Amino acid sequence: MSDPKERIPVQNILVQQARTSQGDELSGPTNAARFWRTFRRHRLGLVGLVIVGTMVLAAVGAPYLAPADPLAQDILRARLQPPSAAHPLGTDELGRDLLSRLIYGARISLTIGLLAEGTALLIGSVIGALAGFLGGRVDDLLMRITEIFMAIPSLLFLIAVVAILEPNVVTIALALGVIGWPSEARVMRSQVLAVKNLEYVTAAHALGLRPYQVLLRHILPNALSPMIVVGTLGIAGAILTEATLSFLGLGIQQPIPSWGTMVYTGQNYIFTAWWYAVFPGLAIMLTVLGFNFVGDALRDALDPNRVTQRT
Repeated sequence: MSDPKERIPVQNILVQQARTSQGDELSGPTNAARFWRTFRRHRLGLVGLVIVGTMVLAAVGAPYLAPADPLAQDILRARLQPPSAAHPLGTDELGRDLLSRLIYGARISLTIGLLAEGTALLIGSVIGALAGFLGGRVDDLLMRITEIFMAIPSLLFLIAVVAILEPNVVTIALALGVIGWPSEARVMRSQVLAVKNLEYVTAAHALGLRPYQVLLRHILPNALSPMIVVGTLGIAGAILTEATLSFLGLGIQQPIPSWGTMVYTGQNYIFTAWWYAVFPGLAIMLTVLGFNFVGDALRDALDPNRVTQRT
């Protein structure tokens, strides 16, 4: 059995390694510059950033950017008018300005996407972190629960929820978050398992920190990078799922402007008023592509192996 005095130098070495690792992490400007340098090399990522920024600007500034009231009807004079100077994207079957409804629809889509993915990240991160950190029976139990949720058909679950509850923004977003957290939990668990055996975590245990302090201070901050990428891609998935639900007539209801609902209604006029379904469909496609492009660029910029290879 080794003498406790012989373990002191080892502990000192681990403490020094932990301090060195923390010192490298605190070099904020260098890391930020390296991140931006890698991100801007991803041209599609910059395109996605522009698209996402435009959608966010439209959602925030909708009252100032929309040329008309999205709920104002003019059935007699402006029903199904093609794109013109008065209505750049045309009008719908009730004479409502399509551009204004698209701009306000960005609010609905982004709100649902952010709230749904935020809920999924919160639930998934907590469950994944506890499963990876505690291990053993807790890990087995939490992973079995995760697999049960993964086995539930998401679309059928959402249809059941909106059939029981009122299909509003909060209900749909929370339902998307509740059914979408298993993938986030699996990613977080794998990251915690990879980080918790590193030397600076061992040094934190050697310093006498409590388990929850080690988890919150040393493990989670170093396991969040992949979760940012997963969250970005999850927002795109939530927007697309909400559009699918609205297209089936089970999502956001009229007269609230929703891109999926507009495509659903516009399909009835596809041969006489093509703009009614095409422009909302393009908005959905561009938004989903924008978030996917940003997610790919973030994956490259936050992956230390890729950064090392390119630098």
